[in-house]
Amino acid sequence: MLSLQSAFPLLAIAVSWLAWNDPQPLLGWNVAVIPLLMFIMFCMGLTLRAQDFRRILRKPEPVAMGVTLQYLLMPLLGWLLVHLLALPDEVALGVILVGVCAGGTASNVMTYLAGGDVALSISMTLLSTLWGVVLTPWLLSFYASASVSIDILAILLTTAKIVVLPIIAGIAINHYFPALRQAVNKQLANAATVAILAIIAIVVALNADEIATVGVMTLLAVALHNLLGTALGYTLARWRGFTEVECRTIAIEVGMQNSGLGAALALQFFTPLTALPAALFSVWHNLSGALLASWWRWQTRRRIRQLQTASGGVSKTDNAKP
Repeated sequence: MLSLQSAFPLLAIAVSWLAWNDPQPLLGWNVAVIPLLMFIMFCMGLTLRAQDFRRILRKPEPVAMGVTLQYLLMPLLGWLLVHLLALPDEVALGVILVGVCAGGTASNVMTYLAGGDVALSISMTLLSTLWGVVLTPWLLSFYASASVSIDILAILLTTAKIVVLPIIAGIAINHYFPALRQAVNKQLANAATVAILAIIAIVVALNADEIATVGVMTLLAVALHNLLGTALGYTLARWRGFTEVECRTIAIEVGMQNSGLGAALALQFFTPLTALPAALFSVWHNLSGALLASWWRWQTRRRIRQLQTASGGVSKTDNAKP
Protein backbone atom coordinates (compact mmCIF):
# COMPACT_ATOMS: atom_id res chain seq x y z
CA MET A 1 0.00 0.00 0.00
CA LEU A 2 1.36 3.43 -0.99
CA SER A 3 1.97 5.56 2.13
CA LEU A 4 1.80 9.33 2.34
CA GLN A 5 5.58 9.47 2.85
CA SER A 6 6.40 7.33 -0.18
CA ALA A 7 3.98 9.34 -2.33
CA PHE A 8 5.25 12.66 -0.97
CA PRO A 9 7.17 13.83 -4.09
CA LEU A 10 4.21 13.13 -6.38
CA LEU A 11 1.82 14.80 -3.96
CA ALA A 12 4.12 17.83 -3.63
CA ILE A 13 4.26 18.23 -7.40
CA ALA A 14 0.47 17.75 -7.68
CA VAL A 15 -0.45 20.33 -5.02
CA SER A 16 2.10 22.77 -6.50
CA TRP A 17 0.57 22.43 -9.95
CA LEU A 18 -2.97 22.85 -8.61
CA ALA A 19 -2.02 25.86 -6.50
CA TRP A 20 -0.21 27.50 -9.42
CA ASN A 21 -3.13 26.97 -11.80
CA ASP A 22 -5.77 28.19 -9.34
CA PRO A 23 -4.11 30.18 -6.52
CA GLN A 24 -7.18 32.23 -5.54
CA PRO A 25 -8.65 29.84 -2.92
CA LEU A 26 -5.33 29.74 -1.05
CA LEU A 27 -4.42 33.43 -1.08
CA GLY A 28 -6.07 34.03 2.28
CA TRP A 29 -4.25 31.11 3.89
CA ASN A 30 -0.89 32.87 4.27
CA VAL A 31 -1.62 33.30 7.98
CA ALA A 32 -1.72 29.49 8.32
CA VAL A 33 1.93 28.96 7.36
CA ILE A 34 3.43 29.73 10.78
CA PRO A 35 0.84 27.67 12.74
CA LEU A 36 1.42 24.76 10.35
CA LEU A 37 5.19 25.01 10.85
CA MET A 38 4.68 25.10 14.62
CA PHE A 39 2.50 21.99 14.38
CA ILE A 40 5.20 20.17 12.40
CA MET A 41 7.83 21.17 14.96
CA PHE A 42 5.56 19.90 17.73
CA CYS A 43 5.24 16.55 15.93
CA MET A 44 9.01 16.35 15.68
CA GLY A 45 9.34 17.24 19.35
CA LEU A 46 7.20 14.23 20.19
CA THR A 47 9.87 12.02 18.60
CA LEU A 48 12.74 13.60 20.56
CA ARG A 49 14.12 13.27 24.06
CA ALA A 50 16.38 15.57 26.08
CA GLN A 51 19.22 13.05 25.73
CA ASP A 52 19.14 13.53 21.95
CA PHE A 53 20.41 17.08 22.46
CA ARG A 54 22.87 15.99 25.13
CA ARG A 55 24.26 13.58 22.54
CA ILE A 56 24.76 16.53 20.17
CA LEU A 57 26.65 18.43 22.87
CA ARG A 58 28.93 15.44 23.41
CA LYS A 59 29.73 15.38 19.68
CA PRO A 60 29.63 18.99 18.43
CA GLU A 61 31.68 18.44 15.25
CA PRO A 62 28.69 17.79 12.89
CA VAL A 63 26.91 20.91 14.14
CA ALA A 64 30.03 23.02 13.72
CA MET A 65 30.62 21.72 10.21
CA GLY A 66 26.99 22.22 9.16
CA VAL A 67 26.92 25.84 10.32
CA THR A 68 30.36 26.56 8.85
CA LEU A 69 29.37 25.16 5.44
CA GLN A 70 26.10 27.11 5.62
CA TYR A 71 27.94 30.42 5.71
CA LEU A 72 30.90 29.45 3.53
CA LEU A 73 29.27 27.50 0.69
CA MET A 74 25.90 29.13 0.15
CA PRO A 75 27.05 32.78 -0.11
CA LEU A 76 29.99 31.79 -2.34
CA LEU A 77 27.77 29.63 -4.58
CA GLY A 78 25.24 32.45 -4.90
CA TRP A 79 27.96 34.92 -5.88
CA LEU A 80 29.45 32.53 -8.45
CA LEU A 81 26.08 31.68 -10.00
CA VAL A 82 24.94 35.27 -10.51
CA HIS A 83 28.21 36.03 -12.32
CA LEU A 84 28.26 32.84 -14.39
CA LEU A 85 24.62 33.31 -15.46
CA ALA A 86 24.96 37.10 -15.86
CA LEU A 87 21.77 37.86 -13.90
CA PRO A 88 20.36 41.41 -13.70
CA ASP A 89 21.58 43.38 -10.69
CA GLU A 90 18.36 43.27 -8.65
CA VAL A 91 17.87 39.53 -9.21
CA ALA A 92 21.56 38.86 -8.53
CA LEU A 93 21.27 40.69 -5.21
CA GLY A 94 18.26 38.52 -4.33
CA VAL A 95 20.17 35.28 -5.03
CA ILE A 96 23.09 36.42 -2.88
CA LEU A 97 20.70 37.55 -0.15
CA VAL A 98 19.18 34.05 0.02
CA GLY A 99 22.69 32.59 0.21
CA VAL A 100 23.71 34.66 3.24
CA CYS A 101 20.62 33.71 5.27
CA ALA A 102 20.57 31.02 7.95
CA GLY A 103 19.15 27.55 7.50
CA GLY A 104 15.36 27.42 7.37
CA THR A 105 12.90 25.45 9.48
CA ALA A 106 11.93 23.51 6.34
CA SER A 107 15.26 21.71 6.68
CA ASN A 108 14.09 20.29 10.01
CA VAL A 109 10.92 19.00 8.36
CA MET A 110 12.77 17.38 5.44
CA THR A 111 15.30 15.83 7.82
CA TYR A 112 12.42 14.34 9.77
CA LEU A 113 10.79 12.98 6.61
CA ALA A 114 14.14 11.64 5.35
CA GLY A 115 14.78 9.73 8.57
CA GLY A 116 17.75 11.97 9.43
CA ASP A 117 18.98 13.26 12.78
CA VAL A 118 16.28 15.74 13.76
CA ALA A 119 18.05 16.90 16.93
CA LEU A 120 21.18 17.65 14.89
CA SER A 121 19.14 19.52 12.26
CA ILE A 122 17.36 21.65 14.84
CA SER A 123 20.64 22.42 16.61
CA MET A 124 22.20 23.58 13.33
CA THR A 125 19.17 25.71 12.44
CA LEU A 126 19.18 27.45 15.82
CA LEU A 127 22.94 28.03 15.82
CA SER A 128 23.01 29.31 12.23
CA THR A 129 20.10 31.64 13.05
CA LEU A 130 22.01 33.10 16.00
CA TRP A 131 25.20 33.51 13.95
CA GLY A 132 23.13 35.01 11.14
CA VAL A 133 22.44 38.07 13.27
CA VAL A 134 26.07 39.05 12.63
CA LEU A 135 26.98 37.09 9.50
CA THR A 136 23.96 37.83 7.26
CA PRO A 137 24.48 41.62 7.01
CA TRP A 138 28.30 41.28 6.96
CA LEU A 139 28.33 38.66 4.18
CA LEU A 140 25.76 40.61 2.15
CA SER A 141 28.01 43.65 2.35
CA PHE A 142 31.05 41.54 1.42
CA TYR A 143 29.52 39.76 -1.59
CA ALA A 144 27.09 42.39 -2.86
CA SER A 145 28.39 45.68 -1.49
CA ALA A 146 25.01 46.17 0.16
CA SER A 147 24.21 46.70 3.80
CA VAL A 148 21.06 45.98 5.76
CA SER A 149 20.12 46.40 9.39
CA ILE A 150 18.40 43.40 10.92
CA ASP A 151 15.93 43.40 13.80
CA ILE A 152 17.83 40.96 16.02
CA LEU A 153 15.12 40.64 18.65
CA ALA A 154 12.40 40.02 16.04
CA ILE A 155 14.40 37.20 14.41
CA LEU A 156 15.14 35.55 17.76
CA LEU A 157 11.53 35.81 18.92
CA THR A 158 10.22 34.42 15.62
CA THR A 159 12.66 31.51 15.78
CA ALA A 160 11.68 30.80 19.37
CA LYS A 161 7.98 30.87 18.50
CA ILE A 162 8.20 28.68 15.41
CA VAL A 163 10.95 26.24 16.42
CA VAL A 164 11.94 26.23 20.09
CA LEU A 165 8.61 26.38 21.94
CA PRO A 166 6.79 23.68 19.88
CA ILE A 167 9.83 21.39 20.10
CA ILE A 168 10.05 21.84 23.88
CA ALA A 169 6.31 21.18 24.21
CA GLY A 170 6.66 17.94 22.20
CA ILE A 171 9.66 16.79 24.23
CA ALA A 172 7.81 17.55 27.48
CA ILE A 173 4.79 15.46 26.43
CA ASN A 174 7.10 12.68 25.30
CA HIS A 175 8.74 12.72 28.74
CA TYR A 176 5.76 13.22 31.05
CA PHE A 177 2.99 11.53 29.03
CA PRO A 178 4.69 8.65 27.15
CA ALA A 179 1.40 6.80 26.75
CA LEU A 180 -0.11 9.74 24.83
CA ARG A 181 2.92 9.94 22.58
CA GLN A 182 2.74 6.17 22.01
CA ALA A 183 -0.93 6.44 21.03
CA VAL A 184 -0.29 9.00 18.28
CA ASN A 185 3.18 7.82 17.25
CA LYS A 186 2.08 5.98 14.08
CA GLN A 187 0.24 9.06 12.78
CA LEU A 188 2.97 11.65 13.39
CA ALA A 189 4.69 11.25 10.02
CA ASN A 190 1.35 11.38 8.16
CA ALA A 191 0.29 14.49 10.05
CA ALA A 192 3.59 16.24 9.32
CA THR A 193 3.36 15.22 5.65
CA VAL A 194 -0.13 16.72 5.26
CA ALA A 195 1.04 19.92 6.96
CA ILE A 196 4.08 20.38 4.72
CA LEU A 197 1.95 19.71 1.63
CA ALA A 198 -0.39 22.47 2.78
CA ILE A 199 2.56 24.83 3.25
CA ILE A 200 3.91 24.03 -0.23
CA ALA A 201 0.49 24.73 -1.77
CA ILE A 202 0.15 28.05 0.07
CA VAL A 203 3.69 29.20 -0.85
CA VAL A 204 3.12 28.35 -4.52
CA ALA A 205 -0.24 30.15 -4.56
CA LEU A 206 1.22 33.28 -2.96
CA ASN A 207 4.00 33.38 -5.56
CA ALA A 208 1.97 32.23 -8.59
CA ASP A 209 2.34 35.53 -10.47
CA GLU A 210 6.11 35.65 -9.94
CA ILE A 211 6.51 32.01 -11.02
CA ALA A 212 4.54 32.70 -14.19
CA THR A 213 6.82 35.55 -15.24
CA VAL A 214 10.20 34.29 -14.02
CA GLY A 215 13.08 34.00 -16.47
CA VAL A 216 14.79 30.69 -17.14
CA MET A 217 18.15 31.93 -15.88
CA THR A 218 16.68 33.04 -12.55
CA LEU A 219 14.99 29.70 -12.05
CA LEU A 220 18.23 27.91 -13.03
CA ALA A 221 20.21 29.98 -10.53
CA VAL A 222 17.78 29.15 -7.71
CA ALA A 223 17.74 25.42 -8.53
CA LEU A 224 21.53 25.16 -8.88
CA HIS A 225 22.07 27.12 -5.67
CA ASN A 226 20.01 24.60 -3.71
CA LEU A 227 21.27 21.47 -5.49
CA LEU A 228 24.96 22.39 -5.37
CA GLY A 229 24.72 23.37 -1.70
CA THR A 230 23.06 20.06 -0.85
CA ALA A 231 25.49 17.95 -2.91
CA LEU A 232 28.61 19.70 -1.61
CA GLY A 233 27.32 19.58 1.97
CA TYR A 234 26.86 15.81 1.71
CA THR A 235 30.19 15.24 -0.08
CA LEU A 236 32.26 17.29 2.36
CA ALA A 237 30.53 15.69 5.36
CA ARG A 238 31.36 12.22 3.96
CA TRP A 239 34.94 13.37 3.39
CA ARG A 240 35.14 14.33 7.08
CA GLY A 241 34.03 10.80 8.02
CA PHE A 242 30.60 11.51 9.51
CA THR A 243 27.90 8.84 9.58
CA GLU A 244 25.42 8.48 6.72
CA VAL A 245 22.60 9.94 8.85
CA GLU A 246 24.77 12.91 9.86
CA CYS A 247 25.82 13.49 6.23
CA ARG A 248 22.22 13.51 5.03
CA THR A 249 21.23 15.92 7.80
CA ILE A 250 24.13 18.30 7.06
CA ALA A 251 23.37 18.18 3.32
CA ILE A 252 19.72 19.14 3.84
CA GLU A 253 20.61 21.84 6.36
CA VAL A 254 23.22 23.44 4.10
CA GLY A 255 21.08 23.35 0.95
CA MET A 256 17.85 24.72 2.45
CA GLN A 257 17.85 28.41 3.37
CA ASN A 258 15.58 30.65 5.41
CA SER A 259 14.12 32.08 2.21
CA GLY A 260 11.28 33.69 4.16
CA LEU A 261 13.82 35.90 5.92
CA GLY A 262 15.48 36.62 2.56
CA ALA A 263 12.17 37.72 1.05
CA ALA A 264 11.33 39.90 4.06
CA LEU A 265 14.72 41.64 3.99
CA ALA A 266 14.50 42.15 0.22
CA LEU A 267 11.06 43.76 0.47
CA GLN A 268 12.09 45.94 3.39
CA PHE A 269 15.43 47.20 2.10
CA PHE A 270 15.44 46.68 -1.69
CA THR A 271 12.79 45.99 -4.39
CA PRO A 272 10.08 43.39 -5.08
CA LEU A 273 12.26 42.03 -7.90
CA THR A 274 15.04 41.39 -5.37
CA ALA A 275 12.57 39.28 -3.37
CA LEU A 276 11.80 37.06 -6.38
CA PRO A 277 14.70 34.58 -5.90
CA ALA A 278 13.68 34.07 -2.27
CA ALA A 279 10.07 33.40 -3.30
CA LEU A 280 11.23 30.89 -5.93
CA PHE A 281 13.62 29.30 -3.45
CA SER A 282 10.70 28.76 -1.04
CA VAL A 283 8.90 26.73 -3.68
CA TRP A 284 11.90 24.94 -5.16
CA HIS A 285 13.63 23.79 -1.97
CA ASN A 286 10.40 22.30 -0.64
CA LEU A 287 9.96 20.28 -3.84
CA SER A 288 13.61 19.22 -4.14
CA GLY A 289 13.72 18.51 -0.41
CA ALA A 290 10.60 16.36 -0.66
CA LEU A 291 12.10 14.34 -3.50
CA LEU A 292 15.42 13.89 -1.71
CA ALA A 293 13.75 12.98 1.59
CA SER A 294 11.64 10.32 -0.11
CA TRP A 295 14.64 8.91 -1.97
CA TRP A 296 16.73 8.62 1.19
CA ARG A 297 13.82 7.18 3.14
CA TRP A 298 13.33 4.56 0.41
CA GLN A 299 17.05 3.73 0.50
CA THR A 300 16.94 3.30 4.27
CA ARG A 301 13.92 1.01 4.13
CA ARG A 302 15.50 -1.05 1.35
CA ARG A 303 18.68 -1.43 3.41
CA ILE A 304 16.64 -2.51 6.44
CA ARG A 305 14.83 -5.13 4.34
CA GLN A 306 18.15 -6.41 3.01
CA LEU A 307 19.53 -6.75 6.53
CA GLN A 308 16.37 -8.49 7.71
CA THR A 309 16.55 -10.90 4.77
CA ALA A 310 20.23 -11.59 5.43
CA SER A 311 19.51 -12.13 9.12
CA GLY A 312 16.67 -14.50 8.28
CA GLY A 313 18.91 -16.44 5.94
CA VAL A 314 21.55 -16.89 8.65
CA SER A 315 18.90 -17.95 11.11
CA LYS A 316 17.57 -20.64 8.79
CA THR A 317 21.09 -21.92 8.13
CA ASP A 318 21.82 -22.09 11.84
CA ASN A 319 18.57 -23.99 12.48
CA ALA A 320 19.47 -26.49 9.78
CA LYS A 321 22.66 -27.45 11.59
CA PRO A 322 22.56 -30.53 13.89
